[in-house]
Amino acid sequence: MTQELATIVDFIRYGASRFGAAGLTFGHSYDNALDEATHLVLHALHLPHDLSPAYGQARLTATEKQAVLALIDRRIDEQKPVAYLTGEAWFAGLKFKSDPRALVPRSPIAELIQAGFSPWLDERPVERALDLCTGSGCIGIAMAVHNPDWQVDLVDISDDALALARENVEFQDVGGRVRVLKSDLFANLAGERYDLIVSNPPYVTEQEYAALPPEYSHEPVLGLTAGPDGLDFALRILLAAPAHLTDDGVLIVEVGESERALVELLPQVPFNWVEFDVGQMGVFLLDRRDLVEHADAIRAAAQGRA
Repeated sequence: MTQELATIVDFIRYGASRFGAAGLTFGHSYDNALDEATHLVLHALHLPHDLSPAYGQARLTATEKQAVLALIDRRIDEQKPVAYLTGEAWFAGLKFKSDPRALVPRSPIAELIQAGFSPWLDERPVERALDLCTGSGCIGIAMAVHNPDWQVDLVDISDDALALARENVEFQDVGGRVRVLKSDLFANLAGERYDLIVSNPPYVTEQEYAALPPEYSHEPVLGLTAGPDGLDFALRILLAAPAHLTDDGVLIVEVGESERALVELLPQVPFNWVEFDVGQMGVFLLDRRDLVEHADAIRAAAQGRA
């Protein structure tokens, strides 16, 4: 059957059809079978991800066909995210190394980075930024690349994730402006203050994690789960962030589907929920002054929940 396949477009279409027929889940950088198949085929052929459509009718050699078909089979048989099969993922317009040491780079925060955090930071100068729970380092490194005047710290508790983040710092050649630090949230950051803190912490509830498709089992559970309501880390960040923000500092945190639980727990806190091109996606923004003003309520909610 595959003998009839000849061109790049043929193999992309074939891969997408196989993925769809196999009932695979798409949520790691891509949300559909066609984009995943495109990434996989172009990677196998050592071609750029933004290859001109003019090359779509280029014919594959026998060796190239074998390489592409082998990756398609692995994606189906292993149900592993395509980024782990290719060793790379794209985030905020940049390529990052990706493997099971950290979650596959994916977050709507990429849209904020590429938009210069407008309008939220339009009148706020940023010199120092923190990427808390950095994983592969994609958020913090992207902030550094898109903002050449910023000094950025990447923080995580996982040695594996930090090792991958260091590789990505070197890969993107931002070592002069980006530090990689080990810390349990803010525990090892005494005295450090930032104009901007961005975090995509674990926020999957225990019940949600048990129902996740097989693709997610290849990722470190440490980077996903956050207690019965998904707020274990978000609440700790809300409590500790004021001590590490400058007076006009801003906190941005992604909580995904745990947004509802957070709003119900802290109805008095004026969360600014960011609207993205595809709608609201569980990312909030708070000024330091709001965190300080509502510190008692946040503390009481965290203690009551515990």
